[in-house]
Amino acid sequence: MQQPFTDLSTWAMPAAAAFGGLVVGLLVRRTLLPVLARAAAKSTFKYDDILVDALRGPLVVWFVLIGLRLAVKLLPLSAATDRQIGLVVLVLGILAVTWVVARFAGSALRITTAGGFRTVSLMANVVKAFVFAIGILIILQMLGISIAPIITALGIGGLAVGLALQDTLANFFAGIRILAAGTIHVGDFVRLENGQEGYVRDIAWAQTTIFDPNGHIVLVPNAKLSSAITTNFARPSPSQTFSVAFGVAYGSDLARVERVVLEVAAETLQAVDEADKDFTPTVRFRDFGESAVNGFAVLRARSQPDRWAVISDFIKRLHARFQSEGIEVPFPVRTIELRTPLPSPGLAAPPDRMP
Repeated sequence: MQQPFTDLSTWAMPAAAAFGGLVVGLLVRRTLLPVLARAAAKSTFKYDDILVDALRGPLVVWFVLIGLRLAVKLLPLSAATDRQIGLVVLVLGILAVTWVVARFAGSALRITTAGGFRTVSLMANVVKAFVFAIGILIILQMLGISIAPIITALGIGGLAVGLALQDTLANFFAGIRILAAGTIHVGDFVRLENGQEGYVRDIAWAQTTIFDPNGHIVLVPNAKLSSAITTNFARPSPSQTFSVAFGVAYGSDLARVERVVLEVAAETLQAVDEADKDFTPTVRFRDFGESAVNGFAVLRARSQPDRWAVISDFIKRLHARFQSEGIEVPFPVRTIELRTPLPSPGLAAPPDRMP
């Protein structure tokens, strides 16, 4: 004979089981997870940290569900009621497992595609949505609900939504093309055809986020980015080769000038942190200018933004070296020729004739 539900002893053990599940879950998260996190931090495998972080929230939920299931078993319920409540607990457990898998897959994809630099929200969110969709389909199948009509309805509804959201879907699929092509990654320094440049911070559903050198956020629709002429200064190598122009007077010894410029360029590459120290600089003379023999020095920086530090240091060093070596840096001179002769200083200007 079943005990009445008004009896406190009937609820004591089930309540203790439910509360015990919560307590055990909190204790495991507070004691075991920190140990696993420290072990993962020491490991060279980069995905174990993600797994520990993904378990942080759902772990407590799992123990709570175990406690609830045990509490239901301890209650004097009918077999049908016990079965229905058990099914609800099982559904919640599948959702919790789906939560873990989705968090792990999204974070793992961010590290894999972005090298751990920032985030790639587009693909991470797509993977999360796919994992949750699989979990929901499994739940529906367990509940005895046929998923074929649902898939058919989603197909028809997707067509209507696609017609209504053409621009949004265009940006979405353009973002997928950008990631699939692999020519632009998060962390790359790029320049668009309109002159806008900066670091790629994130590739999301609708737009790509770029941080310009001034620290401002630039939002570029994915469809425009995929169709624009874009220069990626980080591929295939972030090192940037550039030239710095200079000019010397026509009377200068060009062989000596070349030697001095090469020495200054080599000193700059070794002294400046932003420079590529393994690069061998070169000097070339370009043309005969109006007032100087023009040349340029070829140097290399570690990245596109780093070139400004190298250029600034090189110009300062070269200017000081030219002065110490007595090498003249000419400036344009203009000679003005007056075809109408000026009156002699001793002669007065003729008076104006009166009408």
